[in-house]
Amino acid sequence: MKITTIAVGSTNPVKLAAAKAVLGRAFPAAQFTAVSVPSDVPDQPWGDEQTRSGALNRARAARRESGSQLGVGLEGGLVQTSVGVMTCAWCAIVDENSKVGYGGGVRILLPPPVEEQLTIHGELGPAMDALVNEHNTKQGRGAVGILTAGLTNRQSAYEQLVAMAAAPFVTEFYNE
Repeated sequence: MKITTIAVGSTNPVKLAAAKAVLGRAFPAAQFTAVSVPSDVPDQPWGDEQTRSGALNRARAARRESGSQLGVGLEGGLVQTSVGVMTCAWCAIVDENSKVGYGGGVRILLPPPVEEQLTIHGELGPAMDALVNEHNTKQGRGAVGILTAGLTNRQSAYEQLVAMAAAPFVTEFYNE
């Protein structure tokens, strides 16, 4: 199938740019649309299941609302581990036939000052904003960019997830 329309379930420019950077290479004729849709999970998802569900909900809603051939959902969350709180993130891509691809990962251990801000603000984005005295860092370098001093950034991290989620749509190995 030739993919010509792709909807991203967020108006966050970082998420749209990540989808375009990866899927634009796989589907060069595709037109991209950003669609504001709910994730139907808490604003700060906890755990892989909740975060993955948010990504899938966004992908399905974006595809449905836009009528696009593919819907892309990206969701960032947090997970409690034996070493402390870490980030987690998921991408889901869905097509018109309900085929789904997933990509997950992007974990970084949050340092104590970030965990302290989380208890005050409840979400990672506002916690990072308060920590570095900036506004809307989640639509820029994100926690991963701040905590790695620019060695990577949120878009780059999300690009890896999009590439993994695209696997069923770019290879024959997932066909039934």
